[in-house]
Amino acid sequence: MADRAPFLPENDYRDTWCGGVLDDLVGKKVRVAGWVNRRRDHGGLVFIDLRDRTGIVQLVFDPADSSEYFELGHALRPEWVLSAEGEVVRRDPETVNPEIGTGEFEVRVSGARILSEAETPPFEIEGFRSEVGEEARLRHRYLDLRRPVMQEAIEIRHRLVTEMRSFLDGEGFLEIETPVLTRSTPEGARDFLVPSRLHQGSFFALPQSPQLFKQMLMVAGFERYFQIARCFRDEDLRADRQPDFTQLDIEMSFVGIEDVISLNERLMAHVLSEMGVEVEIPFPRISHDEAIARFGTDRPDMRFGHEVIDLTEVLRGTEFKAFGGVIEGGGAVVGINFGPRELPRAQLDGLIEEAKELGAKGLVWAYCEDGGWRAPIAKFLSDDEQAGLNQALGASEGDLMLVAADSPPVAAGILGGLRTRLAERWDLIPETGDSLVWVIDWPMFERDERTDRWIALHHPFTSPAGELDPDDPGSARALAYDLVWNGVELGGGSIRISDPDLQKEVFAIIGIDEEEAADRFGFLLEALRYGAPPHGGIAYGVDRFAALLAGFDSIRDVIAFPKTASGNDPLTGAPSPVEEPQLRELGLTRGGAARTKPADG
Repeated sequence: MADRAPFLPENDYRDTWCGGVLDDLVGKKVRVAGWVNRRRDHGGLVFIDLRDRTGIVQLVFDPADSSEYFELGHALRPEWVLSAEGEVVRRDPETVNPEIGTGEFEVRVSGARILSEAETPPFEIEGFRSEVGEEARLRHRYLDLRRPVMQEAIEIRHRLVTEMRSFLDGEGFLEIETPVLTRSTPEGARDFLVPSRLHQGSFFALPQSPQLFKQMLMVAGFERYFQIARCFRDEDLRADRQPDFTQLDIEMSFVGIEDVISLNERLMAHVLSEMGVEVEIPFPRISHDEAIARFGTDRPDMRFGHEVIDLTEVLRGTEFKAFGGVIEGGGAVVGINFGPRELPRAQLDGLIEEAKELGAKGLVWAYCEDGGWRAPIAKFLSDDEQAGLNQALGASEGDLMLVAADSPPVAAGILGGLRTRLAERWDLIPETGDSLVWVIDWPMFERDERTDRWIALHHPFTSPAGELDPDDPGSARALAYDLVWNGVELGGGSIRISDPDLQKEVFAIIGIDEEEAADRFGFLLEALRYGAPPHGGIAYGVDRFAALLAGFDSIRDVIAFPKTASGNDPLTGAPSPVEEPQLRELGLTRGGAARTKPADG
């Protein structure tokens, strides 16, 4: 990080970054400051590795230079804060440390002072992050963030956001803040609610996204808006979820899908290039239905093959009931050829259990052998069926095939889930190359089996591609698009509804009648009546984007102060109970029931 060292004013603490002690300073006197990373006492000499955010430099305390400071060097311990000055010299060739940028140089200390002592940390700062449990890391996050790997991750996040801002500013976008305290308009996840002291019994909500406000900014005529927005969702957490998260929010007026996609491809090419990743534009596109059919997911990783193949027609009329019954019921049989891969029976049985975890009733494994199948079910399939399956799957001698049967999206999803899991386990992903792809032509609605109602697949403010048929919502397509990078959704967006009557029609399909629409979204419907331009946009998960760039599986590693997977903050102890006087002031009781003031109060 030394090449990105910022300007440093000279003062009594330091005039040089630790990572900046390089060839041009040899023979010169410098003053550095930072934390003691390591101390090595060789009897006649004391060596200190001093660390700041730009890197590490070796200090040498030699009694020949100064006996007073040599004794100070003896007293130093890890994580003490130190300021030292001395001459920069080259190390002897046999002592050069090639692991650090300053490894050819050292500072011969002629003056030093201890700025702060430190207790022994609960874990080694210089150790790799995985050597320490996450609970301990988050409990002492200020220490965890001292690790170079964590500081680099936070710097990557900073650079990512800086390049986003720089590009959009150059494209004429205005960064506009939208409210953090707003009205509860649930968008699929639970809102975080904030009780109002002045209006007891009423609540603000923390925004799940700035969606409605950015649409009203388009009505207001700003035409090109963006925001690095803080968003909040009270939902179950995973490695890529936090209750509070950050997104890059973009909205544009007088645009169609092609305009939004074109700008965002240039945005991605610029940002990734600045972060050391070169990509070519335009990015390929794939329809939602094709992504499901070929990869079993709407977030396809297209860096490698082993795609899902539909075997339904090959097996239509089969006497094997497990397949035939599914096909007669309108389902599908699908398979993946994973190439030559001989596995012991225990591992094959393990794949069946993994498929069940993904929702399968079962899974069939088979090997191509002598033009037919070697599989537990081979005796139930005719020779012609086995040969047809091998041909459809492109199987050669010794290839392992996995087959599932269910409704078409479920069967494809099961094998798609296995494809993703097995890609890393079996080293199927090329070491180089990136895959950025647009997933387009989304269904407008999907049926929620739990409530037996139609729900918007993106969100209810997405414009349909053409007229809606209230009697057949499932046939409607949406003007929506997601950008997927190496199998991870970076962002998603759509062209929005700018006609208030069409917006009411969409609300009605998802079960929001006019009265409820007026109550929950009346302010948006009113705004749309005052001349709304055609508009659309996109939002990117900044945390997820930064984690991918930094090479981390969890977004918690690129957030300075994240919550645990259970939604707690071990550092501060949040969430925590509050005092009774605070509750009474808000008109609340310890049990959570609201107590409202009288109407005249």
